[in-house]
Amino acid sequence: MKKKVLFISSTGGHLNELLQLKPLFDKYDYYIITEKDKANEKLKEEYKKRLYFLPYGTRAKMFTYIFKYTFLCFKTVYLYFKIRPKVIITTGTHTAGPMCILGKIFGSKVIFIETIANTNKKTVTGKLIYPIADLFIVQWKEMLKLYPNAIYGGSIF
Repeated sequence: MKKKVLFISSTGGHLNELLQLKPLFDKYDYYIITEKDKANEKLKEEYKKRLYFLPYGTRAKMFTYIFKYTFLCFKTVYLYFKIRPKVIITTGTHTAGPMCILGKIFGSKVIFIETIANTNKKTVTGKLIYPIADLFIVQWKEMLKLYPNAIYGGSIF
């Protein structure tokens, strides 16, 4: 029986990074979670019942973001218990934070891959997940100064 692995990220560049891990998908009983937006609706055709969406929200619209993020957290709880992953792999950002924390509480392994977009400062989600990650991977050697217990993995692309 294959191990259940959840791949989760927000949409955009973080999702592009996550999808670079596609060669790993078939090695596991995998699932993907990302934010729902027009740019990634086509993913449903390829991944079918292995793909779930969370609501898309941006902090630029703070009033509606608060409600969307609250709903995202509730849906995260639902999806976690529906999937019950043994491992959670994420490239960030805010969409993945609640899932990683919930997973850690309930015994899932958490693997965080810090975005390639940052070369000299921590991301908000990176700061949040670093203390709880079972494996924290950076894509720039310079980032090891900020995350001394991380592993340098090189570029995901």
